Amino acid sequence: MSRRHHEVLRLAVDLVILTVRDRSFQVLLIERGNPPFAGQLALPGGFLRPGESLEEAAARELLEETALDAGSLHLEQVGAYGHPDRDPRGRVVSVPYLAIAPNLPTPVAGSDAIEAQWRPVEPVLASPGKLAFDHDDILRDAVEQARRQLEYTTLATRFCGETFTIGELRDVYDLVWGMRLDPRNFNRKVTRTDGFLLPTDAKRTPETGRPATLYRRGPADGLHPPMLRGRDLS
Repeated sequence: MSRRHHEVLRLAVDLVILTVRDRSFQVLLIERGNPPFAGQLALPGGFLRPGESLEEAAARELLEETALDAGSLHLEQVGAYGHPDRDPRGRVVSVPYLAIAPNLPTPVAGSDAIEAQWRPVEPVLASPGKLAFDHDDILRDAVEQARRQLEYTTLATRFCGETFTIGELRDVYDLVWGMRLDPRNFNRKVTRTDGFLLPTDAKRTPETGRPATLYRRGPADGLHPPMLRGRDLS
């Protein structure tokens, strides 16, 4: 009777932290301080500790490596990555999390990182091999997940502050999707979608132009009908 051998593996969490800041769609990257891939850019993350859930590990790594509080971010799982050769230290399976929040501050690098920095998403996606491990694949999949959710959910409001204008919300779609939307059609779409936005009594006065109404995130999670990329929103 043959004996079956079960491979011993370690479980890690990685974080794809996305924000819109300085009118740019950006991702948080760290410069690794330890081998393997020391000195190379990577997504923040680390190994699961005894007694931790995946969500707890993601929140801890976020705080340790960037000094950001997970309670203020939208956090959701992306998938699982377990190619046998993805980590030279042995068999490591990564469960990445997508984290989204508005205009996040300049991060503070933790003990495992030399530096933490915001980078525009598109140049990173356009440079395969720029990131350590298989983090290029993880980033690409997480960005597509965020872009797809903007079509079917109200996730775009998570990139905005507590209150925001229609123009600021449209900027999120423009920057995350990498395309310009027609302002009038967009305004009509989002204001007519039940539960997407809640108007406030306040207005924001820009340096030029008329005051704009401020809105809050509404109770709806989904968009019906969806707001599809490349389609006419009228």
